[in-house]
Amino acid sequence: MGGGSPASHGRAPVPLDQLPDKGRVLCQGRIESVTYVPADRTAAFSAIVSDSGALRPGSVRAGAARARLRVVWLGRRRVPGIEAGTELKLEGMLSRSEGMPTIFNPRYEILSHQENE
Repeated sequence: MGGGSPASHGRAPVPLDQLPDKGRVLCQGRIESVTYVPADRTAAFSAIVSDSGALRPGSVRAGAARARLRVVWLGRRRVPGIEAGTELKLEGMLSRSEGMPTIFNPRYEILSHQENE
């Protein structure tokens, strides 16, 4: 468990397409991509997370854009284990940044790594 253990204690993760506009959330997803900043810029490591499972019946219509969440670790250039294909459970304060749901410095648990597809 990185960043401490989520205080989930039996709570189920909220699907990414049902996240509130703001507030403390527990959610789960798979990392689509990570972004590294150049050495001459302030250290920040970010990743885009999307729903890890197949589309749930009735949740999102076929062909619709997948729900996404941005996670940002401020003051870090890299977070061990955080790479494309990794499935995570995340907990933190949700806000909107550049029109996208974002959690800064989340608590996280690595659930699995995706092997070469």
